[in-house]
Amino acid sequence: MPKAIVTGAAGFIGSHVCEALLVEGWSVTGIDSFDGFYDPAVKRRNIAGCLADGRFRLVEADIRDAAAMEQATAGGADAVIHLAARAGVRPSIEQPVLYADVNVTGTAVMLEAARRAGIGRFVFASSSSVYGNNAKVPFAESDPVDEPISPYAATKKAGELLCRTYHHLYGMHVTCLRFFTVYGPRQRPDLAIHKFARLIEAGRPIPFYGDGSMERDHTFIADIVAGVLAAVRRCEGFRIYNLGNSSPVSLSALVSAIERALGRKALIERLPPQPGDVLRTYADITLARRELGYEPGTSLAEGLAAFVGWMRAGVSRAGGTASSQSMVIL
Repeated sequence: MPKAIVTGAAGFIGSHVCEALLVEGWSVTGIDSFDGFYDPAVKRRNIAGCLADGRFRLVEADIRDAAAMEQATAGGADAVIHLAARAGVRPSIEQPVLYADVNVTGTAVMLEAARRAGIGRFVFASSSSVYGNNAKVPFAESDPVDEPISPYAATKKAGELLCRTYHHLYGMHVTCLRFFTVYGPRQRPDLAIHKFARLIEAGRPIPFYGDGSMERDHTFIADIVAGVLAAVRRCEGFRIYNLGNSSPVSLSALVSAIERALGRKALIERLPPQPGDVLRTYADITLARRELGYEPGTSLAEGLAAFVGWMRAGVSRAGGTASSQSMVIL
């Protein structure tokens, strides 16, 4: 039975990845610190289904704790999937030192723990934010990423560089995945689709930053998970892949799509653009298609319908969480 170690296992993406690995027959060690960035009870409900499976082991620890990570990886594994991070562009501007500590130091600790345990495959969750305000679209993995516009983006670029260094020095097989605006059941409550849907449903105004022209390449969780698992299977040498939908949507169009999914009109609170927000994200997924067989198949309308169904089923309440009803179908 293959074995994976997943950091950030109780988060939005991590809990779905753990479930998918279990479905594929892996044993999984999940690592999560259950920090207070959002309600830890949400994360505990995210991971409840995995905890009921005897092949899943949960380690409650901080990825910066080298001794704890060495102990968690001591039994070895076929792969580490490193998803844990301090998330969010705007909060990183307020707490840049914390973001650097968790995201950079934590990644270095995990790479070193994997090396010491003899784990030869390492998949790292990077971000589309590394592209900054790249004028060329769509964004390709070969594009320069030397001008991040938020501390969060800078930490993800730093993580990629650490990964490349470990590949160079120790021959570790490392794949970095640049995620593009992931959404779906269990999405973090601070992210746009989840926040907007809850506020519209409650008849409260939504914060609408800028003129509505800002674009995001929204990617459904099932498509992201399929890409992560393909990257684990393919992990050889050092590679970077975009995992997106390759179909950017403006903020105005997103709000309209959420209105249609909910059958309700939004009240708009217009606000100035936020520092650190990029103007657009748009993934060139040619490389991931060719080398991973990655093929996102969920339209925005389909994905929003799934999210609203999850929310209205009572799985989400004021910041919400998930249960077995929201398991990814691959």
